[in-house]
Amino acid sequence: MQTAADDLQLKNALKSAFIEVLQERPDLIRDVLEETLEDIALVHAIEAGSKTGNVSREEIFTLLRRSE
Repeated sequence: MQTAADDLQLKNALKSAFIEVLQERPDLIRDVLEETLEDIALVHAIEAGSKTGNVSREEIFTLLRRSE
């Protein structure tokens, strides 16, 4: 069974580790945030797409050919 002192030690250790990562590897934090934002955007796009009508495969390829 953990005590309050153990919980406090764990909390402080995690804080220290997080601060160290922020200072020494800001690229890791940036990558995590970037991936998170991309995932959120994908969820929003899927939700928006589920509310629209279906389109044929040919309509999609027609639009893609126009953008070339």
